[in-house]
Amino acid sequence: MTDDLALVQRFLRARRDDAFRALYRAHTPALYGLALRLTGGDQTEAEDLVQESWVRAVRGLSSFRARSALRSWLCGVLMNVRRERIRVDWRAVEGVDVEAATDTSDPDDALDLERAIGALPEGARDVFVLHEVYGYTHGEIADMLGIVEGTSKSQLTRARTLLRNALP
Repeated sequence: MTDDLALVQRFLRARRDDAFRALYRAHTPALYGLALRLTGGDQTEAEDLVQESWVRAVRGLSSFRARSALRSWLCGVLMNVRRERIRVDWRAVEGVDVEAATDTSDPDDALDLERAIGALPEGARDVFVLHEVYGYTHGEIADMLGIVEGTSKSQLTRARTLLRNALP
């Protein structure tokens, strides 16, 4: 975090391209991985989310106070961008039916975990990915998503139950 904080300060003081490039290279792969999982594997949408997240992060970087790791802060920015897009996008459907989404015409096809995660309802998917895949605590997730810890815990339980029912 110290290196990140030094790079952030260097970037903010002089808008140094090298400092931004170092931050971008260090954190973009993790942001893209998170975005990819949250979008159910939609690469184009994941790339758009990461790009918009960096645009917003640069605008708001002066508000970064290092109370958490920069990566956590950036993931929070990405989560906010995603939520805003879902609210605006009339095509987004909350509460996708996991069983219907995982029904295949060929019973021999194995249902993989990524597909099942992608079919989870938005809140449950967000918490599951942040907690189980990226290892964030319920407190960190609550801060990122603007929810209370209890909601994070209940969404994780919901996600686990839905996944257990969806996977063979």
